[in-house]
Formats: sequence, C-alpha cells, structure tokens
Amino acid sequence: MSELKEFSGLIGDIYDASLDPSLWPAVFEQACGFLGCSSAHLFAQDYSGKTANIYFTWGDEPQFSQLYVDKYAKLNPMFPGALFFNVEEVHQLIEILPREDVRRTRFCIEWMAPQEMIDDMFAILEKSATSCSLFQVIRRRRDGVVDDDARERMALLAPHIRRSVLIGKIIDLKKVEAAALADSLDTLSAGMFMVDASGRIVHANASAHAMLAEAKALRSVSGHLGAIDPLANQALLESFAAAESGDRAVGRKGIAVPLKARDDERYVANVLPLTSGARRKAGISYSAVATIFVHKATLDLSPPEAVAKQFKLTPAELRVLFALVEIGGVPEAAEALGISEATTRTHLRHLFEKTGASRQAELIKLIARYANPLVH
Repeated sequence: MSELKEFSGLIGDIYDASLDPSLWPAVFEQACGFLGCSSAHLFAQDYSGKTANIYFTWGDEPQFSQLYVDKYAKLNPMFPGALFFNVEEVHQLIEILPREDVRRTRFCIEWMAPQEMIDDMFAILEKSATSCSLFQVIRRRRDGVVDDDARERMALLAPHIRRSVLIGKIIDLKKVEAAALADSLDTLSAGMFMVDASGRIVHANASAHAMLAEAKALRSVSGHLGAIDPLANQALLESFAAAESGDRAVGRKGIAVPLKARDDERYVANVLPLTSGARRKAGISYSAVATIFVHKATLDLSPPEAVAKQFKLTPAELRVLFALVEIGGVPEAAEALGISEATTRTHLRHLFEKTGASRQAELIKLIARYANPLVH
C-alpha cells in the first residue's frame, strides 16, 4: 500500500510539473528513488548526435553535463540507434551496443567511467524529422545493474512523463497557476478545452472555438466535445471518464491521440487530468475533470529511420554509417566508436552491399539526400 501511495503521489507531481517546470528536478529525485537510480535527465538530441539540449536534471554532475553538450554528445553510442525504438518503450544502451563494446568506447572511458555510471534506462518521449527527446535514468556502481523490477517500474512512469512533457511543450515551458488555468491559456495558439467526465465543454479558448467552427477534426454536439473520427472520439471519451478517477486511472489514455481531419490534415490531442495534485484547484474552479490540448501534428520519419527502413540496416550498421559521414575515415570512426578497424570495415562492406554504393562519398550523398530532399 505504501508503494502504491508513493507511485500515485509521484504521478500527481509529474502532471503538476507540466504546469510548473521548476518542479521537474524534485520529480526526478522522487523518480530515482522509485527506480533505484542515482540521476535522471530530460534531454533532446539530433539524429547525428552533433547537438544536445539538457532541459532538466537531478543527481548529475554539472561539469560532466556541460562536457556532454560540448564534446561527448556526438560520441554517445545511443545515437542514432535509439531512433529505432518507439515512443514510451523502455530500453537500455546495451540493447544498441553490447555491454563489453560499450566499455571500450571513448564515451564510456572518458565520460561514463569517471562518474561510475554502469547502466541506464531510457524512453523516447517525442520524435521529429531531425531529433528526439528522451527521459533517461542512470545507475552508478553503488546502485547495481538494472533488473526486471526496475524496467517494470520505468514502464509505469514513462507514459505519464511523456504526457506531461508534451503538454509542457505546448504551454512553452511557462509556469501556469493551476487555479487560473483557463485564464492563463486563453491566448494559447493550440486549442484548449476543459471538460467534465461526460465530455461537456465547460471552457474553451479562442483557438478551440475556431476548431469547432471549422469542424475539420473536432465538433461540439449539444455542448459535448467529440472527434470527427470514431476511433479518436472513443479514445477521448474514455480518457475523460478515466480522468474523473484521478491521475493513475488515466494511464496511457489520452496521450497524443491522433485526430483525422476532413481535409487530410493531422492533429493530435493530449488530455491532462485535473482531479489530483495542484491541478485539482482548476478542476474545482471550472467543474472540469480534464483539459485537452489540440494542435497540428507532424509525423515525418527522421533521416536515420528512413535510411534504416529503406535499406534494412541494423542499429550497428546505422551507427557506423553516421560515424563515417560525421567523422571521416575508417580509422577515425573506429576509434570514436570504440570498435576495431576490422569490424568497422565489415560494417562498411555490408553498407555497400545493402545500399548499392561503392565509395564512402556515395554514402555521404545518400545521407544528404534523405536529410534534404533537394540534394541530389
């Protein structure tokens, strides 16, 4: 019962952080206690590993975090292989590169080992055509390696963290007072609806009213919010009903619900429950159980995903491909990846066979074409 109470409280704090980003470090501290980890961070990185942005952390060593951004992001063996994984799924670095191979990389020797990092878990929260955002927790030597119980717990947290981060991004990482939620978000460019458990609209901002007037993806029937697409409509109704029972009851319902529009445009809806935590003030004030944020969606594949799917590349082959493109020759790529030149050449031979290229210059042109359709 105490663990259930701890989990419920943690979920409530996760959702409160969507309205107050300053809460994230404290939330990560709680999450690390629940998961048996030493540090946690939310960051985004582009598919090539060239640039990284660290948004919120707990338990990290600031100088190493800065070193990661300045120097080691491009050497992280997690990329670009991590982009093979679906959002919310729990994975580990050793699924991309075996543990013994990880230990031989410069990234491990120069960045992980000095911090006594020995294991991790991560979940991709969002993908775009050029980058992805991730929530990652780290185990140090004193914590031991990740076990099945830790992965199960991470799987419980991942969808809630994803929902909160997506909503926080819509709000643009600004602090919003829960009691004045509707007033604060009335000028939001995304559509914002507040509804009761039956879907009755109790408040909507200007963008939301415009969406209802267009009736391309959403509609109002006798004052109740509904989606044009029957499957999306059912998903929204189920999330509204679940929200009445609190954060934990919502689970994965109402996260990034795809909304088909009459003109083939794509929208996505995210449902934030209002019946627990600091958000309960807004729910009581407006007789609402949930807030729904709706905005246009982009579903483009990232270049690594597109290349990998087109040529049926393995994560290891994709990693070598991007290392050769970004770093240069085989010796330099092998050193950065922490693998032998012979292994690198073997992967290169497979790349030539699968893509039809015969030289590295042709591989570089191939990547450029996928990253920019205007390059030929």
